[in-house]
Amino acid sequence: MSKVIVITGAGVGLGRAVARRFASEGETVVLLGRTAAKVEAVASEIGERAMAVECDVASPDSVRNAFAMIAQRYPRIDVLINNAAIFEPFLITNATDGQILDAVTTNLAGPMICARAAIPMMGRGAHIINVSSESVDSHMPHLSVYQSSKAGLERFSESLYQELEPQGIRVSVVRAGAMFEEGKTWDVDMQAKIDFHQAATAAGIHLTERPISQFTSVTGIFRALVDLPADLQVASISLHARAQNK
Repeated sequence: MSKVIVITGAGVGLGRAVARRFASEGETVVLLGRTAAKVEAVASEIGERAMAVECDVASPDSVRNAFAMIAQRYPRIDVLINNAAIFEPFLITNATDGQILDAVTTNLAGPMICARAAIPMMGRGAHIINVSSESVDSHMPHLSVYQSSKAGLERFSESLYQELEPQGIRVSVVRAGAMFEEGKTWDVDMQAKIDFHQAATAAGIHLTERPISQFTSVTGIFRALVDLPADLQVASISLHARAQNK
């Protein structure tokens, strides 16, 4: 029987790749994204198995409205994938109010708000999957807010699992490594990119030499989590890109 899978940040990158994968395998996907045109384009490409909903996960009202729209068509949700995130490097001393608040509300509060909205529509066997980052355990410069928001997401996921376990709802974390997709752009100020690369190099981290994986290569992990037998729980999976010549 087809599952209803809600994916945030589904207009581009990993979210879009996961949506394409699940829809191609017979699942129903609900695509959430801040830019309506992006998720609508993906839904149009996928066809009848996709529903596009404009949603800013950092806004409680936007999330409430989005899940009310979902409920009109799909009263039950089987999977929520909290993928939407803001990745922007900056030094905390130079950060604007918006940079700090946007990252924390989108990366940490967003999954909390979406989980709150989705849980009443979930039943035994449902699954919440939160996308974290390999950077949580690294000493990457200029990412203190991003890393903190993702570390908080992991702590939240552990607590949420304990909260939902009596209801039979699983919670997992996928720590994703560096990923790439043809045509994807990084919408960050050019000087911020330069400063980030220079600081990483000074710290002995050569970003241009690090291996990078494709978004499509990661989708199988989400498939495996969704297909877990009822007697198994996976708390977290950590993924790292691997050089192709190894």
